[in-house]
Amino acid sequence: MGLKISDLQFEYPENLIGLEPQRPSRVMWVEAQPQEISVQELLQKIPAGDVLVVNNTKVLKRRIFARAGEVELEILFLSQKSATEWEVLFPSKKIAVGEEILLPKNIRMQLIKKGRPQVIATSEILTEEYFNEVAELPLPPYIQKSRGQRHTQSADNDWYQTAWAKAAGSLAAPTASLHFTQRDLTTLKSRGVKVIELTLHVGLGTFLPVTSENLDEHLMHEELVEIPAETWQAILQAQETSRGIWAMGTTVARALESAALGLLPQNQKGDLHGLTRLLIQPGFRWQVVTGLLTNFHQPESTLLALVAGFSSLNQVKQCYAWAIEKKFRLFSYGDLTAWVRKNE
Repeated sequence: MGLKISDLQFEYPENLIGLEPQRPSRVMWVEAQPQEISVQELLQKIPAGDVLVVNNTKVLKRRIFARAGEVELEILFLSQKSATEWEVLFPSKKIAVGEEILLPKNIRMQLIKKGRPQVIATSEILTEEYFNEVAELPLPPYIQKSRGQRHTQSADNDWYQTAWAKAAGSLAAPTASLHFTQRDLTTLKSRGVKVIELTLHVGLGTFLPVTSENLDEHLMHEELVEIPAETWQAILQAQETSRGIWAMGTTVARALESAALGLLPQNQKGDLHGLTRLLIQPGFRWQVVTGLLTNFHQPESTLLALVAGFSSLNQVKQCYAWAIEKKFRLFSYGDLTAWVRKNE
């Protein structure tokens, strides 16, 4: 029996939600007991010969403010179904199927189908240039709420992209990477740590709450994963020599464990490419990742379940309580956690 969503509940003060990045970040390091270390100390704790895997996805500008009569709507464009049809996410309770909504630059949008997500049609083809001109990055709604403003700040365009973002396709940032710079990676490489990349494009699941009381019944939305042959080869070599494999973020952890389970088809060149719906929770048998760098995650989330699956639910709750007492900053713009487990 899997977790109940209520098992993933915890209390936190609203004023600990990170509203912008803090430099340098604080780090909660967890082996047996939690302790606070600096990012520089963390870089020294990753042994020479180990592998660190980062996600090179880039967040798309896909959040558009539109109008339906006098009502302003915030619409997240998820995926293109045809030239003018899109899957989107927006509060459509008071919008009738067939009703028109006005997008910026006088483009009309019509609601075709309700649901989660909804399907809409636009009067013109929406190009990447259009989104770059009129759309905003899809910042987590709780940050907007805590800031008391619906629009992003201009600084978010830098804050909410990783230093190595290059493969455009995500609807949210792999936030563990926001704590690090290219110089940090250079430091690791100079110490003999092998830094390698993969791509996982963060999808709709980040924005939708878990609605099943039992996590086993929750349907994860699929996300696209691409792991280059040289990355996967480096993982296999690290395993052969009993080296540690560090995932920078839950996205990397899901990608690597999906590959180990054979969920990602491999082409003739050895690249792995496919969609994953892998849900990780306590009881999961980890095959690849031995160290996990990740942010603090929201209550009742599949991301929190993943961390509980890497450590244990009791330890995660105890460490989160410790961090809240120490006033660590929480969630996407918050501080970093580092979880270590031994090779099995």
